[in-house]
Amino acid sequence: MQANLYALGAIALWASLASLGVSLTHVPPFLLTGIALLIGSVPAWPLVLRDPSQWRIPLRTLALGVYGLFAYHFLLFIALRHAPPVEANLWPLFIVVLAPVLLPGVALRWPHVLAAVLGFGGAAIAITGGRSLSGALAWGYLPALAAAFIWASYSLLTRRVPAFPTTAIGLFGLVSGLLSLLCHVLLEPAVTLQARDAVLLTVLGLGPLGGAFYLWDKALKLGDARHIGILSYATPLASTAL
Repeated sequence: MQANLYALGAIALWASLASLGVSLTHVPPFLLTGIALLIGSVPAWPLVLRDPSQWRIPLRTLALGVYGLFAYHFLLFIALRHAPPVEANLWPLFIVVLAPVLLPGVALRWPHVLAAVLGFGGAAIAITGGRSLSGALAWGYLPALAAAFIWASYSLLTRRVPAFPTTAIGLFGLVSGLLSLLCHVLLEPAVTLQARDAVLLTVLGLGPLGGAFYLWDKALKLGDARHIGILSYATPLASTAL
């Protein structure tokens, strides 16, 4: 029950991600990702200052965190630029299907399959209103699908690496944010941010690109990844409502 509450908290924060991302489409994606992830790492700083050992994790664990946070959000923000935000946000996480593939001892039973199919079908119908997705916008769907796969595999693979404290999520965000800003300097044109952009980036960083990560990690540590994956189908519905 506690794991489900953590997961629902993360889902509630992620519901605002597409709306905030669309409001910031004029900000280059690497810059947007970098600033938001750096802000999202801030809540972990006070705990790490008191106990620096919480960020002493194996390199492969850090690499997994960067893979999840950096790659996922960069692809998602690319998707939001090339497909309608509702349709780009259609892809639920693949945790239910990937769980038995990536986690030893986890079986995929028919109730999980049925719940996943019904969840995806219901989300698709509610979001698209029964309309087919536009083939002309396939470029937007591809990064959205790739982003969904990355987040699902990251979420499950955190169970395959040595146990790490949830505060390490702040290190994932810090390194991913710095990497994103480096890519911005090398690959993107310079831009001037307005006061409104700063406010939206702060909300984005503390909410869906910050607090949600910590809640999600706690949920995965305490609960069943298959059940949490099914709960994630609420994300596109809540996001569409916003």
